[in-house]
Amino acid sequence: MPTSWSSTLARLASFGGASRVLAAAAVLALALVAIGVAIAVHPSASDLFATPLHAEQLEEVEERLASWNVPFTPTQDNVMVDARRRNDLLLRLSLAGIPHAHLAGTDEALAAVGALTPQSVIDAQTLDGRASDIASALRDVAGVQDARVIIAPGKTGEFADESGSTATASVRLRLEPGTRLSAATVAGVRAFVAAAVAGLDPAHVTILDDRGIALGSASDGGDDSADLQGGLQSALDSAFGAGSTIVRVHAEYEPASIDRHDITRAPLLGGTIERNTSARAYRHGAETYHEATEQSTRGSQTRDVTSSVGAGALARISTAVFVDASHAADLLAIRDLAAATVGFDSRRGDTLAVQAVDFARLPPARKDAWWLLYGSIVPLLPTLACVAGALIALHFAMPPLRAAASAFLERSRIAETAKRAPEMPPAHVRTLLASEPPHAAAAVISALPAATAAAVLELYPPHERDAIVRRMHRTPPPLFPDPSELLRHG
Repeated sequence: MPTSWSSTLARLASFGGASRVLAAAAVLALALVAIGVAIAVHPSASDLFATPLHAEQLEEVEERLASWNVPFTPTQDNVMVDARRRNDLLLRLSLAGIPHAHLAGTDEALAAVGALTPQSVIDAQTLDGRASDIASALRDVAGVQDARVIIAPGKTGEFADESGSTATASVRLRLEPGTRLSAATVAGVRAFVAAAVAGLDPAHVTILDDRGIALGSASDGGDDSADLQGGLQSALDSAFGAGSTIVRVHAEYEPASIDRHDITRAPLLGGTIERNTSARAYRHGAETYHEATEQSTRGSQTRDVTSSVGAGALARISTAVFVDASHAADLLAIRDLAAATVGFDSRRGDTLAVQAVDFARLPPARKDAWWLLYGSIVPLLPTLACVAGALIALHFAMPPLRAAASAFLERSRIAETAKRAPEMPPAHVRTLLASEPPHAAAAVISALPAATAAAVLELYPPHERDAIVRRMHRTPPPLFPDPSELLRHG
């Protein structure tokens, strides 16, 4: 192989300027064809969204696509993706709630304010921008998918018969599936909103979740339940494995305030606090009758206790633990663990039920090696078919192409030698033609002057000279053979 390559390079180096130009043009044409094929095979890209995105929306989309390992090309206001995956990516982003709706902040809301803008319009735009700023910040809270904030500014009474109003704010939070905000988080959101609006008291901030329930109120009643349920489920998963138990916790709260008044009396020195005794005596002789009554009080201490329970206080906890039948032997341990985790108190009226049941499980989908092989080969079939077709076409095209290339190189070499031979002495021409076949030597010698051709022929042995002379009387073939002849011989 190295010898053939070296000989090929040596022949290419011996070509003249015209031959080298033709070879370079052929290589360039092949490169252009390869580039065209690569462009045709490469999947087309298109804009993912039909409308331009804002900067924060573009950042959200890029982060999510990167987390999904989806190749994309960012632009100034959009992203370029594979056109075949565009619909699928749009559906996945929509289910994930990305990108969020653009919120015009304070800077954007006041960008169009001019010197002649009324103060009422400026105040309204400032309020809208402030609400958008708060909503954008609440989107970063863990468990919050989106937020909407409405601010009602306070108003002072300008006239004696006009009453004023205090500033209020309404916050609607769209939570991620399965997320419940704790009481501390709700209090933090309320304080954050109140601090962002001048003159707003935290008590006047109403927070509504996607269930339509006001968070932090007595009707919410989900913080203790969610925390206890999550803590117990985590403990059982760690101890018995995920999927072995199902936990449900329900906390009940006092609907109204309850006042209790308890009075307790206790003796000072032990015994009873009061004692009453009576005695009767009757004698028949002389008929005597006697009755005595005695009452004594030892003193007591009185304890008066008044207690009050506000509305929304925890009344009782109901806990249910479903255990897979494979862990039926662990029911007692699971019950003790659940009672300690949720703080079970029978005096408060708490209930705890632990039951072993057969969990419904779908049989795992099993696929044999043939299905795995089928799933691996089918996506590659178009590529394999193209490669096989290209190899078959190359197999049938190689002999004609090889013959054409060989003929072209030989014609170029003969033409170059014939051009330089008239200026050389006969001995030099003979040395130059030493490795050439008879038909190539005949073509070169035929182009020489008669005297030089005769001198060169005299330098050949008789049998080689006869072969060259016989070919000198033939009509030289064309530079490029007939394609039909190449195909027939190939």
